[in-house]
Formats: sequence, C-alpha cells, structure tokens
Amino acid sequence: MKNITSKEIINAYKVLDGGELTPEEALALIQTKPPYLMDLYSLADKARLKLFKSKIDTCEITNAKSGACSEDCSFCAQSAHHKTNASVFSLKTKEELLMAAKIAKGHGAESFCIVVSGRGYPEANDEFNSIIESIRLIRKETGLEMHCSPGILTKKTAKMLKDAGAVMINHNLETSPSNFKNICTTHKIEDRINTVKAAKSAGLKVCCGGIIGLGETIVQRVDFAFALKELDVDAIPVNIHQKIPGTKLPESNITLTEILNFVAVLRLVNPTKGIKIAAGRNTVLADYQGLVFHAGANGMLIGGYLTIPGRDIDKDRNLINSL
Repeated sequence: MKNITSKEIINAYKVLDGGELTPEEALALIQTKPPYLMDLYSLADKARLKLFKSKIDTCEITNAKSGACSEDCSFCAQSAHHKTNASVFSLKTKEELLMAAKIAKGHGAESFCIVVSGRGYPEANDEFNSIIESIRLIRKETGLEMHCSPGILTKKTAKMLKDAGAVMINHNLETSPSNFKNICTTHKIEDRINTVKAAKSAGLKVCCGGIIGLGETIVQRVDFAFALKELDVDAIPVNIHQKIPGTKLPESNITLTEILNFVAVLRLVNPTKGIKIAAGRNTVLADYQGLVFHAGANGMLIGGYLTIPGRDIDKDRNLINSL
C-alpha cells in the first residue's frame, strides 16, 4: 500500500480547473491516511462547492412492490433465494403510492422514487402500465419530480417511463464490473449497463451507484468510480452494506475512513455529478454523518430504505440546517 504525500494531494487540485484524475492517482488518494485525511476531504469539498454550492438535495423512495425477486443478489433481503423477514407484497395501488408521495413531500423531499422488486420490464405488462399510471397521477397531484427504480429496461420501456413524466430512473451497478459476478449469478453486469444506456437514449436522467462493503478491493472501488464516469450517469447514490439476517453476504467490516475516502475520490473522479448518501449511513457514519458532506457528497436519501428503517426525519432536517 502506497503512502500518500502532500504533493499528490496538491497535484489532485487540477480537478478544480477541469482536469481529470488518472486511475493511478485515484488509487493513491483512496488510500490516504493521517495526517493528510482532511487535506483530501477539503479538496473534495471544494469540488462539491464549485458546482453545488451549499445546497443538499433530498429524495425519498417508497417500496412499491416487495420481495419474491427472482435474482440472487447476495446482499438483498428481497431475493427469493434468501429467507429473511422482509415483507412480500404485490404492486401497491395508485392511491397508495399517491399517499406515500404526499407524505414524502411533507417531509421536504424534492423528488419521489417508486421502487419495485423483480428482474425488470424488458416489455410492458399490466404491472408496468400501472406504474406508468401512478407516475402520471403523482406528478399531477404533488408536483414532485418523479423517479422510478424498475429493474432492467429496454429502450421501449424506458421511453414509456419518459413519456409518462418520469425524470430519472435508478438502476445501480452495485459494485465494480469485476466484482459483480461475486455478488450475483442470475444476471450480468452488462444487463445493468445496457439498462443505463437505454434510459439515457430515451432522454431519462440516470441515478446509478451502488454499495460499498460487498467484499470489493480498494482497486475495485476505484474501478467502480471510473465505471460510473464512463457511463456519464447523472447522480450517484452511495449505500453502505448492512448485513440482513438470512442473506448470503457476510457482515462488512468497512471503516469510517474507508467510506469518507471513497466518497472523496468518487467526487474527484465525477466532479459534476450528484452524490447522495443512502442506506447504511446511520451505522458506520453514525455521529459523523455531517462529515461525509464535507468530503464531497451533496445529497441524501431521507425516510426509509426499502427493507430497513431510515433515520428520524427531524434529525435529518437538523443535520441539513446545521450544514
């Protein structure tokens, strides 16, 4: 493991002038240790402030269809391959989703995402058409920016979401391409990459990130950051793995410093993209959640996280105000 120097931190300031990090530079930076940690975070913070200033974006999701998923993602409580306590229910009605959207708006959310379990919708069916109708209704009744996490899409189904008024889809790579085969065997990373490309070709923005703590190496974390850069995604959610009883993947031992270093490097590799902290932020980050925004993040997921509860809304409001 290479020891970072102040010279390498200074060289990375080229990002503020439109320069780009090389994978080798990013690999050195992600391994930063004291006494240079705050130098790294300060640089990432400057990159965030240059484009996003002091604004912190908030979004909220709803679990619109839960469990019984055919895919075997080793971390997921909703996979039919695992025996967990996650709820299993079919797609919620338009009225139920509208109520959830109104609650999210009351929480201060600026966007609302309908999340459904399952492989996805390469072709439209009755369930997909119901999602389309829900998007139209919520958009009309609340004015919230509508997002959707529908699984695998084709150009045809992505265009249908766009025409219904969806602005963005969420479809995570989850991890680096080289690590994906270690966490899922029922579909390939190419399926996810092709969905991102289909959504972009349909005129949708794409929220695409993943989870750290899935057994990936430091090198793979850097590769993950550059894979997202290559896809030119619009927003990057960062989740921190939490072991759900009944899932195959073991507990992660990721540290606070590893999380902050990853977020900082992710910001420097993708300086113009939104980076939001999502599930798992209540665990390892704990009382240091504010620091992650001074290490490059500019948004957060509020409310719950599908199968695990989120943090109290008032606490998040207080955090945002304090920042």
